[in-house]
Amino acid sequence: MQEPFDITIAGVTYSVFPDEQDTYTIFKEGEEYVQIIKDTETNWLKLNPETGLPMFGMDEEINLIGGEIAKSLN
Repeated sequence: MQEPFDITIAGVTYSVFPDEQDTYTIFKEGEEYVQIIKDTETNWLKLNPETGLPMFGMDEEINLIGGEIAKSLN
């Protein structure tokens, strides 16, 4: 199991908590913010907080967070 870690984007600190394979719970400035899942090498999806299902659609912030996660893991 991976350990939680922090990433910073544009001065905002996000805490990343690995869940399952390619799924992460993100805290933004200490508050639970969103759960994301890797879709492709460059696309990440937000999970619906009620159903846990992926919400399709481009979200630049989610892709930035996912890109930083990928960098941190390599």
